Amino acid sequence: MASYPISGDRETPLLDDTVDGSVDHKGLPVRRSSSGGWRSAAFIIGVEVAERLAYYGIASNLISFLIGPLGQSTAAAAANVNTWSGASSLLPLLGAFVADAYLGRYYTIIVASLVYILGLGLLSVSAVLPSPSTSECQKTKEIASSVGQGGHKPCVQAFGADQFDGQDPAEGKAKRSFFNWWYFSMCFGSVTILSVLNYIQDNLGWGLGFGIPCIGMVIALLIFLLGTKTYRYSIDGDEKSPFIRIGQVFVSAARNWRTTDSSLAVEEVARGTLPHQGSQQFRFLNKALLAPDGSKEDGKVCSVSEVEEAKAVLRLFPIWTTCLAYAMVFAQSSTFFTKQGITMDRSLRSGFVIPAASLQSFISLGVIIFIPIYDRIFVPIARSLTRKPSGITMLQRIGTGIFLSTISMVIAALIEIKRLKTAEEYGLIDMPNVTVPMSVFWLIPQYILFGIADVFTMIGLQEFFYDQVPNELRSIGLALYLSIFGVGSFLSSFLISVVDKTTSWFNDNLNQAHLDYFYWMLAGLSAVGLVSYLYFAKSYIYNRVNTV
Repeated sequence: MASYPISGDRETPLLDDTVDGSVDHKGLPVRRSSSGGWRSAAFIIGVEVAERLAYYGIASNLISFLIGPLGQSTAAAAANVNTWSGASSLLPLLGAFVADAYLGRYYTIIVASLVYILGLGLLSVSAVLPSPSTSECQKTKEIASSVGQGGHKPCVQAFGADQFDGQDPAEGKAKRSFFNWWYFSMCFGSVTILSVLNYIQDNLGWGLGFGIPCIGMVIALLIFLLGTKTYRYSIDGDEKSPFIRIGQVFVSAARNWRTTDSSLAVEEVARGTLPHQGSQQFRFLNKALLAPDGSKEDGKVCSVSEVEEAKAVLRLFPIWTTCLAYAMVFAQSSTFFTKQGITMDRSLRSGFVIPAASLQSFISLGVIIFIPIYDRIFVPIARSLTRKPSGITMLQRIGTGIFLSTISMVIAALIEIKRLKTAEEYGLIDMPNVTVPMSVFWLIPQYILFGIADVFTMIGLQEFFYDQVPNELRSIGLALYLSIFGVGSFLSSFLISVVDKTTSWFNDNLNQAHLDYFYWMLAGLSAVGLVSYLYFAKSYIYNRVNTV
């Protein structure tokens, strides 16, 4: 696997200054004092900010484009946005596989950035020049962001975290903060740029609105390349590919499914699995310790470490599944929240009209405000009480965010009830094109709470899926985290389609619709998801106890 540039002859650094498991851009042992850390992470964070600008430059205002120029209904547009978002969040699984198995994260980031630039360039041109079909322009959009994100998103964050040595006390502490400040930087860039970008798209044209992210990606790629000599590049040992190791465990366990418990117990004692806390969890995988014919020939029997590695991956899926309800709630911020805002009073005293899609910036604002509070105040206080390096465990952090997202949907439902009552009081039920005399700032609490929930759950999921997979599969781990939101978007799209066919909740005239009913439904699903999550989180066994 090509994880770093080809090496050349050069003097080897002193061993006490080297970082285990990493090399420099020449393929030689890397010096701790002159590589990695925040100096390298800054370059990587820069390219991620630009990529998020490109992605949200499309995603944040896509529903307005679908309802406006393409003339789709509210329900159809919301379903299409969720489907597109889902595809964009699932493709990283493919990109992560390519990175972890073949190209390596560094080269995958470069290739994905070039694809992004090409796609956004074509998108900008197609939005300016006459097109035979508006649907063709839309397909170009999906290709531009989805394919680019597929290779880019899971690798950039994993590559950034690779710049910190978790075995070094000082760098280990910085690594835990990295995920917080990574998300902070991403949201800071979004909140300062997206408001302007949405205004440009609404008032100056879609071509310019898509061209700016394209230019941003070009600049970001150049910045990323400038940091090449400072990066730490992860290397693999001579052992088998993690995909092969894990796959062999499942194949061997399935092949030995007829093995009796007594035979398995004898082998477990002989292999010393009983002292392991997780040895009895997913015990059926312990059958991979036996050869089909009872022999002990090399190559036919999996080791204890390989079995435990497979169990560590399998333990992730109950957590993955129970977080889908959170992802379904998360999908609403760029669909129905935006549509609500369009109907409300968005004018300021100066006469300026706030683009409805720019309200999503308040999610980023919530993140920006709360991350320093979390990292500098909450964590030290919690650390003094729990004696845990991170203050609270990763799963406790995720669960807190799921709870807050449930509350945000309750607030959203209550605000929608007030909006409907206001429309009724002013006789606007049958007048969908007239602005409801209710300030759009009533929506801010649900956006802000979304942001605070992200600080807990979104960042917690990033750290959890990076940390709890084998070292060689960390891009795959982050792709699994992203796939939660991909599948969640598809589920949201499916739910919207079902509700639209069976009820009148999504009437194109929102004054006659009942989004509040839909929000109550999502709050209920989120509550059920939270209870299920707590059940599985309680029995979860961490792969690396010192990182909880």
